[in-house]
Amino acid sequence: MSSLSEIKKLIAEEQFAEAERQLKALLEQRSEDGEAHFLLGNLYRKREDWEGALNEYQAAMDLNPESPARMAYDAIQEVLAFYNKDMFNQ
Repeated sequence: MSSLSEIKKLIAEEQFAEAERQLKALLEQRSEDGEAHFLLGNLYRKREDWEGALNEYQAAMDLNPESPARMAYDAIQEVLAFYNKDMFNQ
């Protein structure tokens, strides 16, 4: 099993399938690992899987309310709530 730093490197290199596989394997062993949930949320965000990202960020926040997942969660909520009324008038 890879370390979180190795998984971060996979995500940075956009090797999403392998990073996801390793994160899910890690979470099967350590489901209470908030950082792993946060990283999986980041991976889903990069794939534009908003629901998956929000779910993983929520899991990270449930484990650690001070997690950086809070900012990521709020940012996605803002993006999803935004729309430009002027764009509909063209």
